[in-house]
Amino acid sequence: MNIETADRLKQLPPYLFAKIDQMKQEVKGRGIDILDFGVGDPDIPTPNFIVEALKEGLTHKNYHQYSSYSGSGSLKKIIAQWFLKRFNVELNPDKEIIVLIGSKEGIAHMPLAMINPGEKVLYTTPGYPVYKVATQFAEGIPIPVPLKIENQFLPKLSEIKENGKLFFFNYPNNPTAATASLNFFSDVVLWAKNKGTILCHDAAYSEIYFGDCPSPSILEIPGAKDVSIEFHSLSKTFNMTGWRVGFAVGNEKLIEALGKIKTNIDSGQFLPIQYAAGVGLQKGEAFIQSQRDLFKKRRDLLVQGLHKIGLEVFPSQATFYLWTKVPSSYSSMEFTSLLLNKLGIVTTPGFGFGEPGEGYIRFSLTVPEEKIIQALQRLKSFSL
Repeated sequence: MNIETADRLKQLPPYLFAKIDQMKQEVKGRGIDILDFGVGDPDIPTPNFIVEALKEGLTHKNYHQYSSYSGSGSLKKIIAQWFLKRFNVELNPDKEIIVLIGSKEGIAHMPLAMINPGEKVLYTTPGYPVYKVATQFAEGIPIPVPLKIENQFLPKLSEIKENGKLFFFNYPNNPTAATASLNFFSDVVLWAKNKGTILCHDAAYSEIYFGDCPSPSILEIPGAKDVSIEFHSLSKTFNMTGWRVGFAVGNEKLIEALGKIKTNIDSGQFLPIQYAAGVGLQKGEAFIQSQRDLFKKRRDLLVQGLHKIGLEVFPSQATFYLWTKVPSSYSSMEFTSLLLNKLGIVTTPGFGFGEPGEGYIRFSLTVPEEKIIQALQRLKSFSL
């Protein structure tokens, strides 16, 4: 029997990380110790006070039943309190907040909720591949909005010629580590209202910033709720990537539409995890600050070392990534392969985040300092 998959699967590009994993296994087979700066998965465990909260949640008998599709009322109230304290933005817990099984779930379902076949969706690139893939699955037309270094990896709104029903963008940005100011958010809200475009802001890295200027929320802009939904994640904030918990906030009609998708094809997050997430938001500021301090120390160490070697790094004020320019004689994949095969250093080639990412590689700071020092020593001993 000839089994044919759906055409939508044929639209997907080859999975880059699978190829890199294969290369890693080959290098390991040669006896080379791997230093992995590739995937952005925190190396520090989930803090103990959140783990203990999960254990406590598991003892609640009614927490083992089906949970509300939109999230528990208690967690949504905590999110509203946290958002007010963090961004000075008031949210209606019942209408303007929805709990997600990781922010990826909400982002992927958003086009299903809002896009009809043939409608256009704008998305920034280089960026999170889910924006484009989710649009294709909803039979929309993905329209790339390139991020360029000459504009500090912010979209040039005046150069966007296409009209899109949705616009996906992400600050602090993965993979470039670029940040956006309230002035930019004000400009993009005005632009969206003039264009009739819904803004989908991915704020997964909002709590990982360096210096005295916290990353803003687009909802801080007056009138932003009219056209915006914002996605948040506890994965990076509290080292909970495997727990799969996040939330979306913003326009109540957009939240309602996302909820209808969840009601029909998804479920609510496990209640003990929601309980632990609430404890994290209520009691986690000291831990979050310690994370910022840790990643800043790692950033400074790696940036200084890469500069000494002669590699150009885009200034990072947030996230745990370093967007690094490759030598002009290499493509991003060639340089990634060179570092892995010759030195056992895993990075991510920029083109894997979209064509405008060509010419760069991404280092993740989710490795201990001793491994950063080892990587720099290997790089110093090798002529680039």
